[in-house]
Amino acid sequence: MTIKLGCIADDFTGATDLANNLVRAGMRTVQAIGVPSGPLETPADAVVVALKTRTLPADEAVAQSLAALAWLRAQGAGQIYFKYCSTFDSTAQGNIGPVADALMAALETDFTIATPAFPDNKRTVFKGYLFAGDVLLNESGMQHHPLTPMTDPNLVRVLSAQTRRKVGLIDYAVVARGSDAIRGRIDALRSEGVEIAIVDAISNDDLLALGPALKDMPLVTAGSGVAIGLPGNWGLAPGAAAALPREPGAQAVVAGSCSSATQGQVAAFIAAGRPALALDPLRLAAGDDVVAQALAWAAPRLSDGPLLIYSTARPDAVQAAQASLGAARAGALVEEAIARIAAGLARLGVRQLIVAGGETSGAVVQALGLTQLAIGEQIDPGVPWCAGYAQAAQARISIALKSGNFGGVDFFTRAFHRAA
Repeated sequence: MTIKLGCIADDFTGATDLANNLVRAGMRTVQAIGVPSGPLETPADAVVVALKTRTLPADEAVAQSLAALAWLRAQGAGQIYFKYCSTFDSTAQGNIGPVADALMAALETDFTIATPAFPDNKRTVFKGYLFAGDVLLNESGMQHHPLTPMTDPNLVRVLSAQTRRKVGLIDYAVVARGSDAIRGRIDALRSEGVEIAIVDAISNDDLLALGPALKDMPLVTAGSGVAIGLPGNWGLAPGAAAALPREPGAQAVVAGSCSSATQGQVAAFIAAGRPALALDPLRLAAGDDVVAQALAWAAPRLSDGPLLIYSTARPDAVQAAQASLGAARAGALVEEAIARIAAGLARLGVRQLIVAGGETSGAVVQALGLTQLAIGEQIDPGVPWCAGYAQAAQARISIALKSGNFGGVDFFTRAFHRAA
């Protein structure tokens, strides 16, 4: 069995985001949690291998990405897609640049593109600058990200700091002229020694024009937006996602993201009168059994509708916890606690679960023992309902893995209505 497109995602929400766009664009898609141990069993046009490498040390991220590449090539993948977040969040050390470098070397290719543009979620690139909505990325709240703060919206500069390769730009004046013009610009950049080109895109039409120009490129690096323009290269047309049966049972949200969008979603859920419990990193550090207390709080409330357990906090509160515990320890304590709580909720009968935050989603999926996800209907751009078998609960579960920055303010309640 061979696949057309093999994808490597650097976090779990990003993987479902990409799989969602591929399904909507007409590709039969399977999402694997981590590198599979054996061959693909389900027929698919594309496979997305979900890793948790965004904030790992660069050498570990590279090693895991190369392992995913080796598995995908063994399945016959004709093109490789390295997927990162639409906010391009990383550090001066990586991991976007180092992973792209390693994949290029392994595939023996001397050129690829890079663009996190996802207009459906208001992520656009113009003159190489990344916008989130109407503001530059560094004015969007991402400058306060606890692990990967983004203070420079110029993607050529950001990526140049992470790679030994020369980084160039395919700007909007070229993209607006269509696929042939993009191909011509690629040829010109290659002749100048450029090996990675940031690509402008402010609309889906731009991404659809980009798609044919990437047809013969061994490696594509991008957010999930570029995915809408690739299936046509194999003669595939957009279609509706297959409906997934909604698993009957209790409903819950766990949120670890501190993004502005998730803060708004948490506030809206609470304002709607739904039960919510905040986690305190300092109590976790003090050794309090916060997980058991959270589950004891949740158990009698699950029969009354969705509830929320969250660590989402404003930047000043996050900074205070980091000052006391250290950024890495504070993040790890919260991530582990939410993952254990999610597994406990599943054992208590939760069968419809929303997880907010990329790092949080990775920890939760691993704690639940999910190894493969089927992709269902989209809730909001970039966020579909998925389904899989949770070994921790010995049951199937419907799950939505939401990037912290995605979703409307009423996402939590609206998602459950869609799942009903």
